[in-house]
Amino acid sequence: MKRYVCGNEMERMPDMAFRAMSGAYKVMDLFYPFKRYITRFGIREGFSVVDYGCGPGRYTQRMSRLVGKRGKVYAVDIHQLAIESVKRKIRKYNLQNVETILVDGYSCDIHDHTADAIYALDMFHMIRHPAPFLKELRRIVKESGFLIIGDGHQPRADTRTKILSSNCWNIVEETKHHLKCTPI
Repeated sequence: MKRYVCGNEMERMPDMAFRAMSGAYKVMDLFYPFKRYITRFGIREGFSVVDYGCGPGRYTQRMSRLVGKRGKVYAVDIHQLAIESVKRKIRKYNLQNVETILVDGYSCDIHDHTADAIYALDMFHMIRHPAPFLKELRRIVKESGFLIIGDGHQPRADTRTKILSSNCWNIVEETKHHLKCTPI
């Protein structure tokens, strides 16, 4: 049951679970505006940012404002419903600096060394093969860039082990909610 609800190593959650997650986020955000959390990442105006595993676009509008007109936000997900949800937000809020990318597997259609920052929140526990996934993130981040990765529904020790064994990232900071990594 936990595998189905939390998605551990499922990679792509069923449509019904995605819709339930989206609804739960809407309710949660009424009581705790989690969008403020991303202001702590160190994202600045003009950055190119990848929201990997963007889901329903929970952070899209806020991130679009943070990077400004000179910046770019890539909303990336494996789920078609996620991409459709973000496209609706793009239209509704006129987010001209946001682009959606539907991925298949771990290969992402973003040029090498494009991103100043990547954040992957509440999705890492779903990755079946973390090493190639982390290698792909390393490919798209700039040498001076960084990765913010959340544990999701797995112990912090598992997150640390997966990151360090990929030989792509150094962990430079840990908070209650995420790890900040720089490329090796």
